Amino acid sequence: MGRGDPLGEDEYVLSVNEKPGVQARMRIHLPLPPGPGRAMRAESEYRRYGTLAYLAGYDIRRARVTGRCEPTTGIRPFTALVDQVMQVEPYASARRVFWVVDNSASHRNWAAAARLRDAYPNAQMVHLPVHASWLNQVSGSPN
Repeated sequence: MGRGDPLGEDEYVLSVNEKPGVQARMRIHLPLPPGPGRAMRAESEYRRYGTLAYLAGYDIRRARVTGRCEPTTGIRPFTALVDQVMQVEPYASARRVFWVVDNSASHRNWAAAARLRDAYPNAQMVHLPVHASWLNQVSGSPN
């Protein structure tokens, strides 16, 4: 296949990113469900559980997000997301799975692309231009 050819039925594109410093918190009281003539009620008090990193891959073709929380970002957490995605169908048996990433440290340069390709020969890393992470569809906002 040449550049510009449409994706085949067994090819996928994942837009992947990580968000560090996400506040982990839980409401102290469960919300009360809506009733006749009454909206759902939610208490504003919550407990804090520190910060976590959220890593996610958005399958742009199937409109599905696969994500995970980790204590921090880095090569290991990114690899855990790769494993989580690539070991299940349809990605495990796909002809090609393109991983569109920005240039953050956990998946920057040829070494990250080689790690991905060595672990999953059907996976290919595609780096966005430097300072263009806003193009990544899973981000929702600039880093």
